[in-house]
Amino acid sequence: MAYYRRVGEVPATRHTQFRDDAGRLRYEELMGEEGFSSDSSLLYHRTIPSSIVGSAIWDLPDQSTVPNHPLKPRHLRLHDLFGDAVDEVDAVTGRRLVLGNGDVRLAYVVAAAASPYYRDAVGDECVYVESGRGAVETVFGVLPYRTGDFVVIPRATTHRWVPEGPSRLYAVEANGHIAPPERYLSRFGQFLEHAPYCERDLHGPARPLLASGTDVEVLVKHRAGGNIVGTRFVYADHPFDVVGWDGCLYPYTFNVEDFMPITGKVHQPPPVHQVFAGDNFVICNFVPREVDYHPLSVPVPYYHSNVDSDEVMFYAAGDYAARKGSGIGVGSVSLHPGGHAHGPQPGAVEASLGVRSVDELAVMVDTFRPLELGEGGTAADDGEYAWVWAGRTVG
Repeated sequence: MAYYRRVGEVPATRHTQFRDDAGRLRYEELMGEEGFSSDSSLLYHRTIPSSIVGSAIWDLPDQSTVPNHPLKPRHLRLHDLFGDAVDEVDAVTGRRLVLGNGDVRLAYVVAAAASPYYRDAVGDECVYVESGRGAVETVFGVLPYRTGDFVVIPRATTHRWVPEGPSRLYAVEANGHIAPPERYLSRFGQFLEHAPYCERDLHGPARPLLASGTDVEVLVKHRAGGNIVGTRFVYADHPFDVVGWDGCLYPYTFNVEDFMPITGKVHQPPPVHQVFAGDNFVICNFVPREVDYHPLSVPVPYYHSNVDSDEVMFYAAGDYAARKGSGIGVGSVSLHPGGHAHGPQPGAVEASLGVRSVDELAVMVDTFRPLELGEGGTAADDGEYAWVWAGRTVG
């Protein structure tokens, strides 16, 4: 994320004395990736950021997974996972694991309550806001969010979610980092002209968020013994005490409305829809757009085999012509695993001929290792989707 930002008060020279009006030293913290060898930011605290006074086990929500075996495509109805009673559900402890592997986990939550303070020390998180609005309070400042936002939070960023009413959130939790695809960037990190979005579309914190308090609990997700586990840290002083920061590593939002779709004379393949990349996975978004203009074009996708990847599509809004008769609608996830050729439902190709635009909004995650089902995925599985290409209509 090599786009420099400066927020609040910082000294003229890094790694030098920086004092407040009363002469007290600020405490400088370097938050950086890849052992001082990649993107970083310098944060200036009023108190010592390492001052923990407690450490205890945090029992994470169920993180277990089961293989997709016997192999079959699946339809997961995520809206079935949460009822109307979500006033006490928060965006961190309320997440239900849908799919996962050794590189990435996909989770879903409908949250209305403010979350605990939280830090994911396993990897970056990219959370898509299906619906709702609110704020993510972070050590860097506040990020307002709204429907259609991707909220990208770097690894080990202390934050909490504060919804304004129920928010439907689809979380992509990486074991590494999430960033714009390298092919969109110059060798110095600037977005190139062919990229479907640019720096103006990325919105970081505008000012510091200062809070006071003592004995503040922060939930930390991390690795131990080859597993993902949780710890409850208690900090002597509130972690939101940063008076200023600068650098190229920070949380930001990007709204799907600002994505400029790439279209062509014939049907374009999924890489033109890519928005982010992670270690062994990519994130794409399919937005409302004009479609192919060849006189003999077929607007819906051709059938394709995922030789090297599993394809997960989250249907966020709109109308999905290619999935008519499958039971898929808003709030659905389809899993098309490697080894299975998939494409439009029966009759969708014929129905699409002559169509000039599509009204669909979906977020796709392609992984390059097989995905397994989490407890949320198992609970949301409709059990029938695999047979729809044979002509069976699913209700």
